[in-house]
Amino acid sequence: MTSPASPPTPRTAPRRAMWPLYAAGFTTAFGAHGIAANLGGFTEDAVTSLLVLGGLLALYDGAEVLLKPVFGSLADRVGGKPVLLGGLIAFAAASALYAIADSPGWLWAARLGQGAAASAFSPAASALVARLNPAAKRGRAFGSYGFSKSIGYTLGPLLGGLLVWTGGLRLLFTVMALCAAAVAVWGAFAVPAVPPLPRERQTVADLARRLADRSFLAPTAALAAATAALSVGVGFLPVSGAAAGLGTIATGAAVSVLAATAAIVQPKAGRALDAGRLTTGTGLTTGLLLTAAGLAAAMLPGLVGVLLAAALIGTGTGLITPLGFAALAASTPEERMGQTMGSAELGRELGDAGGPLLVAGVATAATLTTGYATLAVLLAAGPLIALTLRPRTTPAPN
Repeated sequence: MTSPASPPTPRTAPRRAMWPLYAAGFTTAFGAHGIAANLGGFTEDAVTSLLVLGGLLALYDGAEVLLKPVFGSLADRVGGKPVLLGGLIAFAAASALYAIADSPGWLWAARLGQGAAASAFSPAASALVARLNPAAKRGRAFGSYGFSKSIGYTLGPLLGGLLVWTGGLRLLFTVMALCAAAVAVWGAFAVPAVPPLPRERQTVADLARRLADRSFLAPTAALAAATAALSVGVGFLPVSGAAAGLGTIATGAAVSVLAATAAIVQPKAGRALDAGRLTTGTGLTTGLLLTAAGLAAAMLPGLVGVLLAAALIGTGTGLITPLGFAALAASTPEERMGQTMGSAELGRELGDAGGPLLVAGVATAATLTTGYATLAVLLAAGPLIALTLRPRTTPAPN
């Protein structure tokens, strides 16, 4: 029996085809942080306790953890574009649900719907970024995609707060609905159809072996570690700043430094990868060590420690994100791209939740600086062990 022909190498997509994908990345980041950052402060009628707030926040992330691998596999089966557009339309509908109903009960349904919809269009967008670009251009493409998501994470709390202050939570949900609908229309016209590729039958054992391979585990673990450190930086650096007597403006500026640094570094890292000036192994190792150094810097008292931590964490995560996704795309069969991206996104979501939980747990038992140190050691351990176990090359005999 002859083996199936390998898929053709994709041509570089025109820039107009990539911009809707970047806009989809912005939408999911803006939707996640813009609403989450403003649920507790402006919605006393719907958020009556910290337990209710925690439940509303968990709905979005929980839906993503459960559904991203499912929708990633669906993108492989039916094509990435239908899943992308369907997810964006569902996100717009879920957002409009609360904007129209304005009821605490419908807020829960809308938040769950947003998380489920983001679970569809986020991995589909990542898979399309990979499918629409050849391997030599994927670093830059994923760098730009990561840049757009970082902008969404940065502007989400600020713009979301302004919208809620202006017209309440309903206005924010209305803007979310319009944003997702606009990106869906844009993508329908600008993103080319990428048909699914023929696939050999895959058993559960085959999937387990592929996901357990180092080519998947190493980049995914690095992405999860980067997301964990990013969440810890955003959540706990303001706490460290407040403990040092810094005001909200100073601590907010520190978080902005973290997000802005990550946004700036990602496209540069992607271009360096494509140009051959950086390898994924070196970049991921350097990124993890820089991120660990940033967490260690957070242990320093005062504004210097907070700003240094923000800059180092932002630089490290900015290196890891595009290189990690480019490495996953390079090692994945084209016909399984959505499944890989969905599974990798699951790893990131676990890091997003696990990092703050780890630091908070250690801080409760000891101190916050001990929590930073614990996560820093975990992030640095992998690269250091890999460097230690790397086989030494012996000079060839004359």
